[in-house]
Amino acid sequence: MQVCERFGGEIVTADSRQVYRYMDIGTDKPSKQEQARVPHHLIDLVNPDESYTLALYQEQAYLAIDDILARGKLPVLAGGTPLYVNAVIEGWNIPRVEPDQEYRDALFREADEQGSEALHERLRALDPDSAMGILPTNTRRIVRALEVISSTGQRISAQQTKTPPPYAIMPLLLSCDRTVLYERIDRRVDSYIDRGLVGEVSNLHDRGYVYTLPSRSGIGYRQIGEYLEGKVTLDQAVQRIKWDTHAFVRHQANWFRRVNDGLVLDVTRELPVAEALRSVQAFLSVVPGSKRVV
Repeated sequence: MQVCERFGGEIVTADSRQVYRYMDIGTDKPSKQEQARVPHHLIDLVNPDESYTLALYQEQAYLAIDDILARGKLPVLAGGTPLYVNAVIEGWNIPRVEPDQEYRDALFREADEQGSEALHERLRALDPDSAMGILPTNTRRIVRALEVISSTGQRISAQQTKTPPPYAIMPLLLSCDRTVLYERIDRRVDSYIDRGLVGEVSNLHDRGYVYTLPSRSGIGYRQIGEYLEGKVTLDQAVQRIKWDTHAFVRHQANWFRRVNDGLVLDVTRELPVAEALRSVQAFLSVVPGSKRVV
């Protein structure tokens, strides 16, 4: 936010759940006040029962970035979904495979009956490279990878070649002591409950957005859904959200190790805003042209 305010930036959100309407607390979506403070793009794009693919996100992210650049502003790509971030900054050529709802439904039923780990093992046998980059608990992405293989007869990893986008990109990577990070995660999950996550998940179901939708498979929504179905207690659901988020940040760290030339900012004790501002200033001063992205 402070980088944007200093340099005339606008945020392009890279979060696979903030694209969905009515899912605010569990995605920690920027508040109306924050969005009024700095413009945000790619939030609240579709309803929870609508399909939203990585290819569509990448297309819309490039459109947003180009629009921001055309107005003389600085695009700041920010978010926690490594797949979305890397698809944009690396220029993945993503297979355009239309959703096969019948096939998807069958896989989601299988995951519900046998666990997503069984589907992950199947993907590992068919496409080990893709399986390495997908958590065994990420049912939605496992199903998508299997869907692409079923539709095309080819591994999804073999189809994801790269064409780097025409931008000068400055990566800013945040690091934190793992113990401190886990404590912050746990406090944030508790705040979700205090802010009304249970009611948000219940309201989604009342609107007709059933628990089996891909949008509802994200951390927080899946576990609270199990609580509302009577499968676990609320305390068990909350603890599972915390543990699953711990696992996700370990997965994030592995993905972001691929970014070799980024500035690493340690946020364990305090947010190093001054260092970030100095670095962005140097980047904007040294890099010629107008196609610059942070």
